[in-house]
Amino acid sequence: MFETVAIPVWSLLLVGLFATLTVLERVIGPSVRWFFRKRAERVVGELNKRLARPIQPFKLARRTDMIQRLKYDPEIAEAIQQYAQDEDVREDVAFELVERYAREIVPSFSASAYFGFGTRVSKWVSKAIYRVRLGEFDKDALVAIDSDATVVFVMNHRSNIDYLLVTWLAAESSALSYAVGEWARVWPLSSLIRSMGAFFIRRKSRNPLYRKVLARYVQMATANGVTQAVFPEGGLSLDGRIAEPKLGFLNYIVNGQMPDGRDVVFVPVALNYDRVLEDRVLIKAHSAGTRKFRGSVPKTLRFALRQLGKWVRGRFYKFGYAAVSFGQPLSLSEFRTSHPEDTTEALGAALQQRISGIVPILPVALISAILEDHEDALTRPELVALAEAHHRSLTGSRTHFHIPRGDFGYAVETGLRMLLLRRLVEETSAGIRIKPSERKIIAFYANSIRHQLDPKVSAPRLTDLS
Repeated sequence: MFETVAIPVWSLLLVGLFATLTVLERVIGPSVRWFFRKRAERVVGELNKRLARPIQPFKLARRTDMIQRLKYDPEIAEAIQQYAQDEDVREDVAFELVERYAREIVPSFSASAYFGFGTRVSKWVSKAIYRVRLGEFDKDALVAIDSDATVVFVMNHRSNIDYLLVTWLAAESSALSYAVGEWARVWPLSSLIRSMGAFFIRRKSRNPLYRKVLARYVQMATANGVTQAVFPEGGLSLDGRIAEPKLGFLNYIVNGQMPDGRDVVFVPVALNYDRVLEDRVLIKAHSAGTRKFRGSVPKTLRFALRQLGKWVRGRFYKFGYAAVSFGQPLSLSEFRTSHPEDTTEALGAALQQRISGIVPILPVALISAILEDHEDALTRPELVALAEAHHRSLTGSRTHFHIPRGDFGYAVETGLRMLLLRRLVEETSAGIRIKPSERKIIAFYANSIRHQLDPKVSAPRLTDLS
């Protein structure tokens, strides 16, 4: 029993390694996890003191627990049985699919990652490339929202910068949970996005089992008060216009609301930019009739390096203005009373209307719309006069008409400078006109506000400006 046993050195090292791992996992691991868990709870506690809408416990639950809860949900169990019957597969096979979908969808929120890293980076990047402005914003209406209600920000989708802008502008209110497409499911971006509380969705999936798992997660999050941010259009605008809403996501929320459950309050959000970084990619996709964006990594890097070189030489100009407007909140409970039968479809139309009505009018979009409405060249005084006329036509509306420094002349010069720097327009002795080869991109910016402008204002040619 006490005799010496000779074993190879590699075997001894292997035994020692396994023993160390066991001690770490069984003894030290729980203590370390408890320490960081307590520290995270203190961080969240401090954050909730300053947030208008505190972070809900559901959002802070461990990801493994949420996956288990989703897998064993009664409605998911029924969906598994139905799927197995329809597809002629065993139920355990369908259950494995549910587990895979749940792991794909469920996020892993980190308050430190969101507020310590995400919002700061979002603010820095946004302000580094744009002059960010807050447009329409009724603070009293937002403060008046029931503290127990679930808030869902519904936004138009102009650029991937939308995520950054709204994240830090809403940081004083709450942590947002985004639904992001498959483009973000690449390592290491996927891990970062998941830690920010975003969840991945397959926008084009028609698999009924997948749709059910996604629906139940959205309904659980909504029922537990998680503040969310969604793009009803389902993707980036390819032509500058606000597209018809896709009703799937809204339908999940409408169908998941219980009569005695929380109210859901939708807050319309409208964004606009003097320059959308992806504009040419989007226009090309629209011309091809496809949503498959063929962005080139080498081209993106060259663009970034070129801008960095301009910044180093002191020749970098920000890409104009970016503005965000917040519209009047809409209560789902109140809306259902007037639309009991076609709630989802009517809700989508109402939200689209509210978003469209508050899209900020920025200098580039305004100048683009004016130039597009006139075949002949326009002088600067004529552009200023037409800009003022459009502003007068919108008196009394909730539309944010951004006039830098309160000076229409400066606003026109700001918009023109952007268009001339990008060689989208040309200036001659007769005035300023659109370059024929760039009409599509001018239309892209004009379309963002076309629905808000009075066509009668743009029709006449101003000849007497004295």
